[in-house]
Amino acid sequence: MQTISQQTVNAIRVLSAEAIEKAKSGHPGLPLGAAPLGYALYSDIMKFNPKNPAFYDRDRFVLSAGHGSMLLYSLLYLFGFGLKTEDLENFRQFGSRTPGHPEYGVTPGVETSTGPLGQGIATAVGMAMAETRMAAEFNKEGFPLTDHYTYVLCGDGCMQEGIENEAASFAGTNKLGKLIVFYDSNNITIEGDTASSFTENVGKRHEALGWQVINVADINDIPAIRRAVKRAKAETQKPSLIICRSVIGYGSPLAGKADCHGAPLGAENLKQLKAALGWEEEGFNVPANVLRHTRRAVSRGKKAETAWNELFAAYKQAYPAEAEAFEKRIRGEVYDYQNDESLYTFDKPDATRSTSSAVLNRLSAKIPSFFGGSADLGPSNKSVMKNTGYYSPENRTGGNVHFGIREQAMAAISNGIALHGGFIAYCATFFVFSDYLKGSLRLSALMGLPVVYIMTHDSIGVGEDGPTHEPIEHLAALRATPNVQVFRPADGKETAAAWVSALSASCPTCLVLSRQTLPLYEHSGKAALKGAYILSDCEGTPDVILLASGSEVQSCMEAQTLLKAENIKARVVSVPCMELFEKQDKAYRESVLPSSVRARVCVEAGSPDSWYKYAGLDGKIISMNSFGASAPAKVLFAHYGFTAENVANTAKSLLR
Repeated sequence: MQTISQQTVNAIRVLSAEAIEKAKSGHPGLPLGAAPLGYALYSDIMKFNPKNPAFYDRDRFVLSAGHGSMLLYSLLYLFGFGLKTEDLENFRQFGSRTPGHPEYGVTPGVETSTGPLGQGIATAVGMAMAETRMAAEFNKEGFPLTDHYTYVLCGDGCMQEGIENEAASFAGTNKLGKLIVFYDSNNITIEGDTASSFTENVGKRHEALGWQVINVADINDIPAIRRAVKRAKAETQKPSLIICRSVIGYGSPLAGKADCHGAPLGAENLKQLKAALGWEEEGFNVPANVLRHTRRAVSRGKKAETAWNELFAAYKQAYPAEAEAFEKRIRGEVYDYQNDESLYTFDKPDATRSTSSAVLNRLSAKIPSFFGGSADLGPSNKSVMKNTGYYSPENRTGGNVHFGIREQAMAAISNGIALHGGFIAYCATFFVFSDYLKGSLRLSALMGLPVVYIMTHDSIGVGEDGPTHEPIEHLAALRATPNVQVFRPADGKETAAAWVSALSASCPTCLVLSRQTLPLYEHSGKAALKGAYILSDCEGTPDVILLASGSEVQSCMEAQTLLKAENIKARVVSVPCMELFEKQDKAYRESVLPSSVRARVCVEAGSPDSWYKYAGLDGKIISMNSFGASAPAKVLFAHYGFTAENVANTAKSLLR
């Protein structure tokens, strides 16, 4: 006779295998092997409320090995998060609540989108980090408003990704004791045994990174998992890695083989799995006693949230000001920055990296929820907040972060901070190194997270550092990514508009900023919030329109003067953010770029790919079609044609 625990574990296994078989697609190996761990977590280890998955003080669970999504969906169904058997039956189907990999905002109970291996654990580091800062800022003796853990399930694939090591190193350095990671170690990846590519001692590596390492010899030993978690919680100065030995595809004829990693078991093997597990139910049916057992999580969750609500009510009585500030942080309420004219006030020309610093510090002086930093480039990125210290084990309230030279983990950690709630997350690096963090930025966009990316040294203006540090294709690459705002401001006032837009966006914003000093234009400013606008116009209908972003706006402004001397009417359009311009109504876009004016010159020190839609059939683009070189910036701009004379001559060539 099977215990109720064993019956429930087998229910997780069979539901997962059934859904994958019906979809004819998926990864049954991990759910079959790791089902006991999932059961242990959701049955009595984690704190959550299935009827309110957004309950603030819940424990967070991240399935970093996102290909094993059916494990998570089976757990969410069994433990009462609102999924139905139809959702399991529609696994991987169009429009379903059970997509192939977990997607934030699609399935109740999914804390973050995962699938690209290693992203999940790095994101979880940000969640754990945010937990410590909220606790440090608001908890009082006897009032632990923020007191939750972040749990992660990784596989062999996650452990092989570089981002995992980046994030684990950061977590160990910062002593994130409430981060508990389970490593489902089955020594199998899609190509076979890991012996051919991955023989390191993962436990020793993490010990060297400052982690506590605990071994569970058999993942089926649920009491051993519970004891391991108890040990992990007792160690408050180190994150914990619990290595669980498992058998991929447990219970099936394909157990221990790569064949069950990324393909359905097949009808016959599924039949044999059920027989081996003693499973007699048909289809997606689950025994009533199993559902009664798992759905007790609903009443437990309600009690947990009620207890927290009572705690907060008492806190509010004792600390009314702090309670009000806490509620505003959770709701994301800030002051009326959109009408703050002081953000747009600058008294001299400057590099936009410097004007960005000024705006950030003006904002952070009034908004205490900023949380971010740079990949070891703070002084160059100008991304340091002067009104707060640095986050560390000794100073959990610090808003600045030393991320170290870990670009991709930095961005994923920022995603985790944003997902946790209570903070405005930002991160910074040189623009050329956006290549290193693209995978994490893509997930920011996919989840609609308003993470702010400060990306300085935006063009060949980097100069003497040479082509390895001069971004060329990067603007086009980011603009090609759905749901990303890419701002390349031409001066300080446009930079302020970029920050204002970033704080009101429901997507990530990239602030692409100059190293070199740029002019301060009389008519720039809030108009940049529309993405593109007329910076300087002519009388009547223009003969030619000059369009540019960033530093190249200066060349267009100077070219306008040269053309005017020859009685050629030129309009200068600054285009700091194409994505916002495309969202404006047709009438506004036509007023800026009248379709009747086909003579257009687009100017940008990067790839031309973004500009063809504005240049049209008759226009020309002055851009980079090669890598840059090592030389002073002025030499490079002249060599590659980003001068007023070349812009003016190109315009005239269109009018002949």
